[in-house]
Amino acid sequence: MTAAQQEGEANREAADIAVHGAEPGLYVEFESPPDVDLKLESLEDRRRGIELVAVRRSPAAPDEPTTQLATVFVPDGALKHFFDRFRQYTEERTKKDQPRHKDMVDRIAALRKATLQALWTDDAEAYPDDDDAIWWEVWLRRHDGNELQRLLEFAGQAGLDVGERRLGFDDRIVILVRGTASQISASLDVLNDLAEVRKAKESAAFFVDVSPEEQAEWLDDFRQRIIPAAKNAPTVCILDTGVTRAHPLLVDHIAAADAMAVDPAWGGHDDGGGPGNMGHGTEMAGLAAFGDLAPHLASRAPVQMRHRLESVKILPPRGANPPELYGAITAQAVTRPEINAPQRPRIFSMAVTATDERDRGQPTSWSAAVDALAAGRTFDPATQGLIYLDEADEGARRLFILSAGNVAPDHLQDDHLGRSDVEAVHDPAHAWNALTVGAFTEKSAIGDPALNGWSPLAPPGDLSPWSTTSVTFQERWPIKPDVVCEGGNVATDGGSFDNAVPDLCLLSTYYQPNQKAFVLSWATSAATAQVARIAAIIRADYPEYWPETVRALVVHSAVWTRAMQAHLRGAGGKRARAKLVRRYGFGVPHLDRALRSANDALTLVAQATIRPFSEGKMREMHVHELPWPKEVLEELGQTPVRLRVTLSYFIEPNPGRRGWKKRHRYASHGLRFDLKTPTESIDEFRKRLNQRALDEDEDRPDTGDTAGWFLGEMARNKGSIHSDLWVGTAADLAERGVVGIYPVSGWWKDQPKRDRSKFGARYALIVAIETEAEGVDIWTPVAQEIGVPVEEAVIEI
Repeated sequence: MTAAQQEGEANREAADIAVHGAEPGLYVEFESPPDVDLKLESLEDRRRGIELVAVRRSPAAPDEPTTQLATVFVPDGALKHFFDRFRQYTEERTKKDQPRHKDMVDRIAALRKATLQALWTDDAEAYPDDDDAIWWEVWLRRHDGNELQRLLEFAGQAGLDVGERRLGFDDRIVILVRGTASQISASLDVLNDLAEVRKAKESAAFFVDVSPEEQAEWLDDFRQRIIPAAKNAPTVCILDTGVTRAHPLLVDHIAAADAMAVDPAWGGHDDGGGPGNMGHGTEMAGLAAFGDLAPHLASRAPVQMRHRLESVKILPPRGANPPELYGAITAQAVTRPEINAPQRPRIFSMAVTATDERDRGQPTSWSAAVDALAAGRTFDPATQGLIYLDEADEGARRLFILSAGNVAPDHLQDDHLGRSDVEAVHDPAHAWNALTVGAFTEKSAIGDPALNGWSPLAPPGDLSPWSTTSVTFQERWPIKPDVVCEGGNVATDGGSFDNAVPDLCLLSTYYQPNQKAFVLSWATSAATAQVARIAAIIRADYPEYWPETVRALVVHSAVWTRAMQAHLRGAGGKRARAKLVRRYGFGVPHLDRALRSANDALTLVAQATIRPFSEGKMREMHVHELPWPKEVLEELGQTPVRLRVTLSYFIEPNPGRRGWKKRHRYASHGLRFDLKTPTESIDEFRKRLNQRALDEDEDRPDTGDTAGWFLGEMARNKGSIHSDLWVGTAADLAERGVVGIYPVSGWWKDQPKRDRSKFGARYALIVAIETEAEGVDIWTPVAQEIGVPVEEAVIEI
């Protein structure tokens, strides 16, 4: 504590900013031992001006303990209060012969001078980078009535923008401030009025409530800040009702030739798509291009686009397509942009599903068509069927981003999780090779006075009430959704539901911009378009990556929110966890995690081709000896570390419903990953993998070391993407730097005459190590060892 005091005094003396009337003092952060709560009331003494200002829990992976963190403001001269407590703990005893203040001191594992992050009480994942300018909710301690005046004086010197509105509570004042974390951090040394900070909420409500003329002004301001992508940039190709490319926010990002239709007579423009659709394609285009528009409209920052848009209208202007033709229509739609621009990299995004859920994981003609198209087949107009492209065409494979489908409005109920768990994802969202997107929500504030008494149905960070799941699927079928993204919330008054409350929705582009510029968006459609945007940006940053690899990176970047983790921690065994993963997928994808590898994280990416079978027998397996930071891990010893492994590949479908056994299996092949145990030699590891590959019963438990895995192989080995998290010590992980990939049975093996193994089966493997140990760099040693420039984000192996 003495060191914290000295650091605070030195920072104040060195500061370039001075604020009149600011109370000198120090922010101190107290940390509890794992899974122990601090004695918060003992950390505060209002008589001495010592005030508890913020409490949070440290983020943790599932099954890992959390610590409680409390930030306390201590005026100059009041630190003696804590020095006395610690002295009395060591020197004095109570009547029960316990150290005095034992309850307080035993619950403190560490204390330090607080940083701005110690005052951050929002989701830890939302904390910005030091130089990212955002709008902050700044919560001030109300104590002498001059708090706002001091903040304005500080902001003027620090170059911060301050919002005009403020909100007052008994002991707090909330005001919006725009700036970087670095700028606001300086206030801790010279201002000392801060109690907590959060990320400001940008709501769609403001922008849909203003007049069309005002909407046009906001739109024009944003448009002037957009820097379009190059003409040859990757695209998100939207399969929907068409796109109104004349919309001012879209016209620079989709060329006239890139707005197509399955039936040319329909035209590529968005005419609404019939009742219930209301310009759904244009709505998806806005989100696929920019994400939620509200934060962009509220910002003043420039936006550099990395991708463009394409559109193929698959829904007729009036009426609907015959259901049995959906697979064929999707196949035809895919050919349109590929003929128009055959060399252009693209991501297909389709937020159109059937309205029923009766298949519950069983393949359909539509889902099988998506799987076949993803695996590289194409539509043959002559036969009206799916055929193989040129075997040498490595670019034939495609990535489809599909919406999971929505809970119907008349099915909403107070127990929204229970409702979603029995509502199965809709056809074709259960396609093995697709990246299926469900919805979660962080939107939980309703500001409309007319809705007093209404509250959000889902708590922040949990599943959106709209999202469907694969909880009711038989265990053999894939985990769906794969990931979840923001899909909005629903308001309830305890008896009825309102699904179009602007504060609980996203904002996108309206298909008739001459009437209004913006439209509310929600549910799994909105979530799907946002994930398609993430995938396109990944493709732009890593043009050499395959569709299988982009899919793997999206899943690998996903994390469960705190609300999801709370459910997962309470789930018990791996089977119960697997059920919850069928609700949440692998979490919320984060673009920065997909694109960057921080110094305390190491991400290894491999793209390879394996020939699984030959004449009905296993032919190949792969063993990857990874560039491993063994020495760094050994030095960390018993420090907890996390290992995430993701394996992604595309199967070829065999959709006839004939029992799914042997020659009638749905998947052409399967691939599995395994990790060398600390006691195995590489030869012993190879022998164990070989035995696993030869075992006809692929569901038989492994004989390797299965401890530490969050899901385990029985739960994770579903579909054609497998991801799991291992938690253990650094010393244990140091000896595990070898990953094996081996095939398991499929119809290629059971039907040798149809076996296409000789052409190879591609896969992407991603391995990442993370540690929260301070000052540990596990990335640079590996980068230097294999000659990767230090600025590279991921390491290819």
